[in-house]
Amino acid sequence: MKRFALLTSLAIMTLATAGVQAATLSTSKNIELLVIDGKKVESSYWSPTESVELADGKHQVVIRFDGEVKNGSKNTIYTTRPYLFDINVADKDAKIVLPTLTTLSQTKAYFERGADWTLEYTDGTKEALKTVELKGDGFGSYSNMEELVAKYNSKHGIVFEQGYAVDLEQVAVKVDEAGKIEITGDSLTQLKMWYTKASAKEKKAFKIWAAEHDFN
Repeated sequence: MKRFALLTSLAIMTLATAGVQAATLSTSKNIELLVIDGKKVESSYWSPTESVELADGKHQVVIRFDGEVKNGSKNTIYTTRPYLFDINVADKDAKIVLPTLTTLSQTKAYFERGADWTLEYTDGTKEALKTVELKGDGFGSYSNMEELVAKYNSKHGIVFEQGYAVDLEQVAVKVDEAGKIEITGDSLTQLKMWYTKASAKEKKAFKIWAAEHDFN
């Protein structure tokens, strides 16, 4: 009887594990993983995080180029602003790649004209990434990447539902070819969208209003 129970438990665990699909997202040389799904990627100068495991689904990833390049006879460190993009993980390992950049002039010119970030899968297929360059107010704004990303997400109505990035504007707002705007989605989705766009003062006022009303 005990043996049967043990075998049953093992079978359940195997099925549960099989149902959770995941893939490895890695980076090529000089590409730094900064934030994934709103959370800072723990790393250090001596031990950078070069890969992460992601469950199937849509994820928001923030990266930057940070590497040593030639400047005449000397070497110098060139660091870009952070770049944000979405990735749909489907149980297939992938690597974020850039062309080989060796000199300062080459690297600066490449990013100034618009960098082409690419996702390279293990089966040989490639996907061009649609990235957004995040711009902060002053040099100090890049010292807290989580906060910078949170401000971007708040401005654009992006939240994380059960660990996955959800663009509430795409879910709750529909724009037809004529430019006519239609509010779609359920009431909860609409509330979440407007709440993410509200200022701190407006959020406080809403909380007070909600507390004064009986919604039971």
